Amino acid sequence: MLLPFYTTKDLPLEDRTVLMRVDMNSPINPDTGEILSMKRIEEHARSIKKLPACKLVLLAHQSRPGKKDFTGLSAHAKALSKALDREVTFIDGLFNAQVLEAIAKMKKGDVILLENTRFFAEDVDLDDSPIETQERTHIVKVLSKVCDFFVNDAFSAVHRSQPTLVGFCGSIPSCAGPSMENELRALVRVMEEPARPSVALLGGLKVDDSIKVGEHLLNSGIIDKLLTVGVVGSMFQWAAGYDLGIPNVNFIRSEIPECDVLLEKCRKMLEQHPGKVLYPEDMAINKNGERVRTTLDKLPAAYPIHDIELETIAKFSNILKEAMTIIANGPAGVFEKPEFSEGTFELFRAINDSKGYSVMGGGETNQVIKQLKLTNIGHVSTGGGALISYLTGQEMPVITALKRSKEKFPLNEVSQPQ
Repeated sequence: MLLPFYTTKDLPLEDRTVLMRVDMNSPINPDTGEILSMKRIEEHARSIKKLPACKLVLLAHQSRPGKKDFTGLSAHAKALSKALDREVTFIDGLFNAQVLEAIAKMKKGDVILLENTRFFAEDVDLDDSPIETQERTHIVKVLSKVCDFFVNDAFSAVHRSQPTLVGFCGSIPSCAGPSMENELRALVRVMEEPARPSVALLGGLKVDDSIKVGEHLLNSGIIDKLLTVGVVGSMFQWAAGYDLGIPNVNFIRSEIPECDVLLEKCRKMLEQHPGKVLYPEDMAINKNGERVRTTLDKLPAAYPIHDIELETIAKFSNILKEAMTIIANGPAGVFEKPEFSEGTFELFRAINDSKGYSVMGGGETNQVIKQLKLTNIGHVSTGGGALISYLTGQEMPVITALKRSKEKFPLNEVSQPQ
C-alpha cells in the first residue's frame, strides 16, 4: 500500500541527527510525580528500537498549562530509559544554548529528551494555527538547523496543528514514525479500501462522536451497516419512536445536554439510510441489581437499560462474524458490572472470531480487549480524539504536513550520510 508521505524506511536516517516527535503524555500522580501508566512510553520505545542507529532528539509534551499533571519530562526520560534498556538523557530546555550544545556533542546511538514542549508559549498559543504559521516559529527555526530529519510518531496528536507537530515538515525532510505508520495503514485500509461487507459497531456514552463517525461512514459509503449499542443504541431507539422510560431519558438528558440536537440527527440517519442503521431489539435492564430481559414492544422501561440481550447479541454477532471489514468503538453496556458485561464481551469475541480485518479503538474498548486477551484483532488504535477525528473525515494537519514534506523533498534530492 503506497502512502502519500515518507516513512522511516524511505529516509537515510542512519548516523544522522534525527528529531522525533512522540506523545508520552501519561497519567501522573500530581502529588508524587509518579507516572501511573507506561503504555504510551512503551509504544514509542518499540518505535525507537525500529530506527537505524542515529543521534536521536525527542520532543514530547505532558498535559497542558493549568492542569495538575502539567510537569517536566525528567521522569519520562527515566521511564523511557527503562523501556529501551538504554540511557535517555533529559535536557532542561527546548531550543536554548544548553540544548544546542547537547545536540552538537551527540554520538551515534545517543538519545536525548528535551523539556515539555508546552512549557513554551509558541507550542500552546499557536494551537490549530495554519501550518505556514507553525513553520515560521522560533522553535522550528532553531532546531531545524541542527537536525537532518524529522520523524513524527505521535498519532494521538495527528489532528493537532502545533509547531512541534507540523512545523518542521517545511524545513527538513520528514516522515511518519513506525507507530504512526501502523495506525495510518490500518485506517487507510478500512476507510479507503474496505473489503465487503463493511460494518461499524458504535457504542458507549460518547453519542456526539459516534453520530459524527456513523454519519461520515454511511454518507461516504464506507460501511454497509451500522450497529449501535450502549447509549448510542438507546438514542437510535428513541429517535425511532420508542419511549425508553423515565430512568433512561433522565440519564441521557443529564449526561448529554445536547441530546435533542443529536436525537434529530439520529432521525435523519434512520430516514436517509433505511435498513442500514440497526439498534437493539432486546435489552437487559438493571432491576435493583438483577439482570432482567425486556424488548422494544415492552418499553417504556421502569429501570435503567444496562446491556443488550440474547437476540441482539446473536444477530449482531452473526453480522460481525460475516463482515470482511469492521470498525468498532465503545461497549454495549455497563460492562464494568459483571451482570451486564455479556453483551460487550460477546460482540468483541465475535469480532475476534471474524475472518475480516478489524480496527478497534477507544479507552473502554482497549480495556475490554486487554481484559479478554483477544489476539485476533487486526489493529488496536492508541488514538482517542485522533481516531475519532480521522473516522469523521476531518483534515489531519500532521498528515497534510507530511505530504507537503514529501513533495518538497524528493528522494533523489535528500542528501545521503557523509
